[in-house]
Amino acid sequence: MDAKHPVRTTEKTLTLVEELMRRGPAGVTELAEGVDMGKSAVHNHLTTLRDHGYVLKTGDRYQLGLKFLEVGGSIRKSMEFYQVAEPEIKSLADETGELANLLVEEQGTGVYLMRSKGEDAVDLDTYAGLRTNLHTTALGKAVLAYLPESRVEEIIERHGIEPETPRSIGSREELFDALESVRERGYAIDDGERLEGLRCIGAPVKSSSDEVLGAVSVSAPMSRVSDEELHGELSERVLSAANVIELNINY
Repeated sequence: MDAKHPVRTTEKTLTLVEELMRRGPAGVTELAEGVDMGKSAVHNHLTTLRDHGYVLKTGDRYQLGLKFLEVGGSIRKSMEFYQVAEPEIKSLADETGELANLLVEEQGTGVYLMRSKGEDAVDLDTYAGLRTNLHTTALGKAVLAYLPESRVEEIIERHGIEPETPRSIGSREELFDALESVRERGYAIDDGERLEGLRCIGAPVKSSSDEVLGAVSVSAPMSRVSDEELHGELSERVLSAANVIELNINY
């Protein structure tokens, strides 16, 4: 639900934060042009953020400070789901030698809570806090498959179903067919749908009341994962990790 009386000053500050996140270090003039604000107003917002430790200034350029990392780390540490899942994600990475991931849904997008690299893991663009479209990842589809259909429709309406690679899901009908397949086999597949050349398998983690809490996955290059492995040993390991997390969080 949108705020009935949004605070414009707060909106402008958050717009600047997001612009700095997108650009990296930048000066007042380019930030003012990027957010369509006066340079004096931009300077005032940046100075306030700097005084509170959220922005750093080097020369005439500003950048986000590590205070944001402190906030995000504190939030993640307080989440029971993360606390319970963390050791299992690390074990999954060690067992498979690949990249293991943990994700939750927030406001219709997927948020990576953590990733853990096994001995042979590829180094991807993912990191804790990264947001991604749910329909393009195994993690996201594992979550969507167990949300109420009305909620999935809301997410589609708000975020769309834009493909990210030629293999991505690109329509509502295709998405709902894929989610039905996830429910039938218990796990989801991303076959180069977010990053070409990468295969992922994800499984949902649910509460005792059958509410989906998030998902776990393993990601690996297509060259290392055959169809037999994808639907065999690898899927079994991902499902096992999800099951252990469910047992620990529910009982």
